Amino acid sequence: MQKDLGGGGGSPSTPKLRHRKRIHEVTQDSTTGNGTHLLANDQNKYKSMWIRAYSTLWMIGGFVFILFMGHLYICALIVVLQVLMARELFSLLRKAHEDQRLPGFRLLNWHFFFTAMLFVYGRILSQRFFNTVTSDKVLYRLISSLIKYHMVICYFLYIAGFMWFILTLKKKMYKYQFGQYAWTHMILIVVFTQSSFAVANIFDGIFWFLFPASLIIINDITAYIFGFFFGKTPLIKLSPKKTWEGFIGASVTTIISAFMLAYVLGQFKWLTCPRKDLSTGWLDCDPGPVFKPVYFSLPGWLPKWFPWDEIAVLPVQWHALWLGLFASIIAPFGGFFASGFKRAFKIKDFGDSIPGHGGITDRMDCQMVMAIFAYIYHQSFVVPQSFSVEMILDQILVNLTFEEQLNLYRRLGDILHNDVADGTVTAIKRRGSEEDRNGGGGGGGHEKWWCVEEEEMLVTWLCCCWICVERSDGAVATRFR
Repeated sequence: MQKDLGGGGGSPSTPKLRHRKRIHEVTQDSTTGNGTHLLANDQNKYKSMWIRAYSTLWMIGGFVFILFMGHLYICALIVVLQVLMARELFSLLRKAHEDQRLPGFRLLNWHFFFTAMLFVYGRILSQRFFNTVTSDKVLYRLISSLIKYHMVICYFLYIAGFMWFILTLKKKMYKYQFGQYAWTHMILIVVFTQSSFAVANIFDGIFWFLFPASLIIINDITAYIFGFFFGKTPLIKLSPKKTWEGFIGASVTTIISAFMLAYVLGQFKWLTCPRKDLSTGWLDCDPGPVFKPVYFSLPGWLPKWFPWDEIAVLPVQWHALWLGLFASIIAPFGGFFASGFKRAFKIKDFGDSIPGHGGITDRMDCQMVMAIFAYIYHQSFVVPQSFSVEMILDQILVNLTFEEQLNLYRRLGDILHNDVADGTVTAIKRRGSEEDRNGGGGGGGHEKWWCVEEEEMLVTWLCCCWICVERSDGAVATRFR
């Protein structure tokens, strides 16, 4: 017979433990069984709308200002967002009682975080570092050494963290510690694997970062508006306030906006030019064929009062339709995944740092999915699938030692000399001094090869723009133009 602890008989009653919940914790599922708690039926929806709109305007204003500042500042923004996202995710499985028994264990999480940051950004920005410091020999050699041993440094930093974790294992805490270890690595995959593609998009041209991010913002805002006024049919139980009306209305609006927005953003070289270094100066480049307008004649049956005989369409606008379709149909599933994740942990939001929106992770769920697709699409269907002079030059500077570069230079000179003899290259000549090359003045008797052929780009880059070998009193030095 089971003992009744709540009865009388002088037996002491067991006191109930009071649980102090978090600010963003869900106290009770506000939806009915079929998920009919919709935004259109929410009594406080107008108050929520104004709070959400106010914080949205602040975020958009700050984002536009950072875009104006340039590529490096956008990367800094992403780093800040990564830190805030990691902070929110680390706190999900944190238990204060266990953490008190493991001093320094939180620091270990951040050790892995910054090791992953060093590895990811070192891989992405290595060539930009080279291009930034080529004029300074000391810095160039220092950066060359760091990049050459970059993977070794990151590996041993990770091994140090791994050993640190093993040495901090405590009896009766194994399950919690290994759970935290696995959770930390999952966070690193979610945060860095996806956001690293966003950084790569930035240096391919701010357009390829700004445009996909704008599509997600447009889709999110229009889905909220359509659901606010017309939402009646639940879309998915994981996110009970999402409706089919909001989903379809946002999809149509996003695809139309993608076609128009691509034309507007494609007019600015600041957005379309790739950044080859880490400077912050103004950019001016050939925008490439995808940003050059193609004109289409309009049919003759249009009324005579119609003001245009032809319209200009940028080829990137056709690519924009595919990006808009992905942002409308596939990217929202990143938000659904986050909704299911939050329900598993019984929380409403990942944080409360953005009024009306929740935490940083709540805003970045769809953005991460979109950033990966934008990078893959750009590399697969927009970037020419061929080797360029810049790509070959980058590989030479990164992978060859000075002696190997000098050997390549001499062998290329022999090849060009033979081509001149055969008549293949007609505009190459050897000049014996700096005075000859500059057309007068004291030269110093430096022996050089000088190439003036513009048609053969490989010859021009390697012979004229890459490296200049100077012979003076038996010493050999290099300098980059």
